[in-house]
Amino acid sequence: MKRILLLALALLLAWGWHERQALADFPGILSAYSAKEYCSCRFVMHFDEAYCRGYVKQYLPLASLEEDSVRRQVTAQGLGRSNQAAWQGRREGCRLLP
Repeated sequence: MKRILLLALALLLAWGWHERQALADFPGILSAYSAKEYCSCRFVMHFDEAYCRGYVKQYLPLASLEEDSVRRQVTAQGLGRSNQAAWQGRREGCRLLP
């Protein structure tokens, strides 16, 4: 039994090492996706706030999702990362800000 647990742990560590870049990128994906999709939902598709909040809701909750309607900008925070998206125009839609 002890050998099986050690083998499972070794396999888990090997998998983690192999996927280290993806695992390091994951925390930023949640806030980036949410900011971009919420911005597109609100300012490109013109849906209401409640609908768009439900549309971007994930299994992992965001710490915050803030909308600046005047500037047409969205800030999403989750898993310790923050991303912003802004409406660029009718033809360009929304994009993530650097």
